[in-house]
Amino acid sequence: MSGDSSEFEPMPTPQEAPWSSHSARRGASWLAAGGGADVDVVVSSRVRLARNLRAFPFLTRADDAQRRAIIEAIRLRISACALAPSVMWVPIERLPQLERMLLVERHLMSKELAKGDSPTAPRALAVSLPDEQLSIMVNEEDHIRLQVLRPGLALAEAWQAASAADDLLEAGLEFAFHSRFGYLTACPTNVGTGVRMSVMLHLPALRLTGEIDKVKRAATDMGMSVRGFYGEGSEATGDFFQLSNQRTLGRPEQHILRELASEIIPKVIEYERAARTALATRRTRYLEDTLHRALGLLRTARLLTPQEAMNNLSLVRLGTLLGTFKAEAPTLEAHAVTQLLVQVQQCHIQKLAERQMDQQQRREFRADLVRMRLA
Repeated sequence: MSGDSSEFEPMPTPQEAPWSSHSARRGASWLAAGGGADVDVVVSSRVRLARNLRAFPFLTRADDAQRRAIIEAIRLRISACALAPSVMWVPIERLPQLERMLLVERHLMSKELAKGDSPTAPRALAVSLPDEQLSIMVNEEDHIRLQVLRPGLALAEAWQAASAADDLLEAGLEFAFHSRFGYLTACPTNVGTGVRMSVMLHLPALRLTGEIDKVKRAATDMGMSVRGFYGEGSEATGDFFQLSNQRTLGRPEQHILRELASEIIPKVIEYERAARTALATRRTRYLEDTLHRALGLLRTARLLTPQEAMNNLSLVRLGTLLGTFKAEAPTLEAHAVTQLLVQVQQCHIQKLAERQMDQQQRREFRADLVRMRLA
């Protein structure tokens, strides 16, 4: 790959960038890849690996010259090992703020990478195109944060893809590894396998029945981390929660995978489905009123905040899954509502409009977009 310093660098062949207005209209590509298992409750699965290069200090002690050297070493290795048919390389510090946050909204990188230690801190992102299912953050908290996204409950598949990508990188890069402790990471909680497996859960019925806090406490007691829509440090929005393992040291990847995919997540799925059934059979009028109010508001609103849009779209998604809207919206599908949940976020709205807007204009545009999609 050449040393071109243009804003976006394709490796090895150019493809449409994931932050284009066309892809914003299409929604998140990793959601479009297929329904996936248990997609009524599990929206997506993610496996993330944390790695550091042995020859360089952790980022808390690395200067800008060392950070640039880390980026170049990783960039060259990604280019050489053909992780995907096409990979887009993005120097984050040269990316406009709107584009950075659009990638955060698409769950392709973290808010921490978007922000950086400083506006000019050397950092980068590699994204597989056109599926956006593989992304590699460079110089976030660790030198490498590799993640694989899949729709539905597909942790085993995501783990296999992440492990294969990790092997390709490690064949040409020497990672910091200790014979006793495993992979060494900037945060002690990631030492060992460096793996974080998580699922994005949609749990509206548990909230409506008042049982969501009980499920969150149970997950925490089992050593799981429960976070919001954007992961660490974020609040739950639209009844979406990320559930992931907390510890990696002394716990093999297969143990973490089995515990999550075969024991804990199926239980949460069972609880949510039971809550939906209980609402539909014992509190029918309350459920129908709640869901129809949400659909009615979205179909008539002229101004919508992101929070209003996501909270009500969450209920509309539940209604499509339960068949509540068959009479008045026979073609409305849960998958389309899930994509709309991504598109109503602030930077997607700005990108879809293809013009600068103030808060009032974004609220108007968001309401227009939702009305059109739900008509």
